[in-house]
Amino acid sequence: MIIERIAQAGSLESCDILITVEPSKPGTGIHIHLESPSVKQFGDRIKSEITEVVKRLEIQDVKIIAIDKGSLEYCIKARTEAALRRASGE
Repeated sequence: MIIERIAQAGSLESCDILITVEPSKPGTGIHIHLESPSVKQFGDRIKSEITEVVKRLEIQDVKIIAIDKGSLEYCIKARTEAALRRASGE
């Protein structure tokens, strides 16, 4: 899957996450910027869940901005996949 444009999924409501996906130059890899009130406690886990979805969809180069408001694992994965699919034109 190739990221062609900027896309978003989610919201800034409590217990949700806003995922913004942007195309990246070939060879730059996966870059995740995370904002969360619980980044020290759960930041690595949230980034891991986002990365898992990116790799499952076989995306190599992407920039992701995630603004977390206390979302759970299933929400993080669903929002990430939705944003990536929107950005790829699916």
